Amino acid sequence: MKLSLALGPRAGLSRQTAWGCLTTNLALPGFGSLMAGRVVGYAQALLTFGSLFLTLSFGIHFVLWCLANWARLHDPQGDPLEALVEMWRAMRWAVLGIGLFAGTWLWSLATSFSIVQAAKQAEQKAAPPRL
Repeated sequence: MKLSLALGPRAGLSRQTAWGCLTTNLALPGFGSLMAGRVVGYAQALLTFGSLFLTLSFGIHFVLWCLANWARLHDPQGDPLEALVEMWRAMRWAVLGIGLFAGTWLWSLATSFSIVQAAKQAEQKAAPPRL
């Protein structure tokens, strides 16, 4: 099995292939754009993996921090505002990763709609004229 990072064909796509690119972008942002031959897919895929790494690594760190500070966070005599500030400091990078993934997902969704629109226009140009 040969693995390649080369772009797919940039030629006109069928509507079915364009919808396949859209659904691929919904699952893994950037890869549907790469399938459609869009260079922007490389940036989208890089941001996808970067945001997933941020979310996963700092999310695990946050869960471990919560488990280590469970008693202090649930102390009825403790200051709830102080606990929220500490919790925010522990989870802010994981939240940044989630926000970055959401932004990348929206970006790839916009790219997907342009791919579908281009396929629709190419199909209309290729159709015979109406009589």
